[in-house]
Amino acid sequence: MLIKRKSVEAESNHRSGPTAAKKTASTRKPKFAPVTISELDGVRYLHFGTEWVQGAMRLRKPDWLELEYAQQMMAWMLFLDKPQHLLQLGLGTGALTKFCYRQFPDAKVTAVDLNPSVIMVCESMFKLPPNDERLNVIEMDAMDFVCDPNHQAQFDAIQVDVYDATARGPVLDSTEFYEACSQCLKDDGVLTVNLFGDHPSFAKNIKVLRYVFGTVLCLPEVHDGNVVAIAFKSHMKLNAESLYARAEEIRTSTKLPAKTWVDGLLSTQK
Repeated sequence: MLIKRKSVEAESNHRSGPTAAKKTASTRKPKFAPVTISELDGVRYLHFGTEWVQGAMRLRKPDWLELEYAQQMMAWMLFLDKPQHLLQLGLGTGALTKFCYRQFPDAKVTAVDLNPSVIMVCESMFKLPPNDERLNVIEMDAMDFVCDPNHQAQFDAIQVDVYDATARGPVLDSTEFYEACSQCLKDDGVLTVNLFGDHPSFAKNIKVLRYVFGTVLCLPEVHDGNVVAIAFKSHMKLNAESLYARAEEIRTSTKLPAKTWVDGLLSTQK
């Protein structure tokens, strides 16, 4: 499965560096590539005007995380079992949002996306539930959202997957952005972010994450370059026995391959 991103948007949408990161949605005019859909073998895919996949949904299992990297974005579950508020930055097909909404009935789920067409398509074609007392999907710039003082220390986990149609590196990747994400997390909060291991943006993102967060770990590369990084506000020491026990609980309750996450995390410690 190709998950690479390339597009006609990068020139106008890509942000990098301290000066660019300070720009907000009100000071820039985003340009969006067309949102398009394809289907193959019972799976519906989201694209941004190119052949590259931005998300997927199996038609017979609309709440399942079809793509392996999306499953890995849930690796924060190894460290948090009863989240109260979860945040997704970048909606995609709404896969993470739907999964969290169904899996954690006592938690609030907030998702933020700048592109109104993505939100509309998620609702009409990818079975995203309507907003209610637990679910809040917001059309907004992710940088503006995390910089809002009202959101500080509000979230147990943040999942970052902010790509436009062209950039193989995240649209938001500055120190200011990740610092704002850290401030939005509770003290024991966890951030997961989708990166590309074979792209220059990977080293930059890892460097910034390690500057901002106490501990940063990476899961093994999947698909065609996706690497999920896991960042903790505090310094973490991995305990293999407790992690494997928790992984089995996750596998039993969700069918997610959590043992492979533990295998991957421990392999980075050797």
